[in-house]
Amino acid sequence: MGKIKSFTVDKLKVEVYSTRQTMGTFAAQAVAEGMKELIAKQGLATMVFAAAPSQNEFLATLIQTPGIDWSKVIAFHLDEYIGLPEDAPQRFTRFLKDHLFDQVKPGKVYYIDGNTTDPEKECIRYGGLLQEHPIDIACIGIGENGHIAFNDPPVADFNDPKIVKAVEIDLKCRQQQVNDGCFEKLTDVPTKALTLTIPTIMAAKRIFCIVPGKTKSEAVVKTVKGEISTDCPASILRRHEQAILYLEPDSAEKLQ
Repeated sequence: MGKIKSFTVDKLKVEVYSTRQTMGTFAAQAVAEGMKELIAKQGLATMVFAAAPSQNEFLATLIQTPGIDWSKVIAFHLDEYIGLPEDAPQRFTRFLKDHLFDQVKPGKVYYIDGNTTDPEKECIRYGGLLQEHPIDIACIGIGENGHIAFNDPPVADFNDPKIVKAVEIDLKCRQQQVNDGCFEKLTDVPTKALTLTIPTIMAAKRIFCIVPGKTKSEAVVKTVKGEISTDCPASILRRHEQAILYLEPDSAEKLQ
């Protein structure tokens, strides 16, 4: 079993697969093809990755995909908590090292420093790197509150003047980290983070958005069928020229 159905809403292509694993596999195959095309055409591919359990099947397949010259890849990540210890397993840098970077060894990886003593200065530094290396491919997810990266509804701005910014993490988003098993209890979840802004993500040439799980089904409906509004930040994906939303039966269950 593979793809169950596909359709387009505004400019956003939506594909629903038979299982979570199949969804991750097909997303990885599409991303890998895009990477190979870019490397053949321009000599490198600049990418940004999300760090979340929702990406596990996708990343596991991507690292096994043959024929990708990872030495020609420049990698960024979407966001990072502020103030977690360097060795904390919940750090997004740690997640991506374990699930991706340490295994495929990209030519260059740029990490957000979540333990900086000056978050504003770190936003400027990381934003400068993103200006130097415009994103070709963004691999992202959607949060239970409709966020992309840490652009939760209270701080999301479709016309954000910043490239990277420091934010307060929304309560629903913090609870999701507990629901996902990343933290034991809500009080363990940091309250602040650094994140790429929505215009930075939307500036990527291609966006692959991978969203499994029943807990995301409400956000998926709002993304696909709701108003394009910061009430559901992911709804902005419907305005991107080259974005694909990957779903499976649980995350797509309310789309009937």
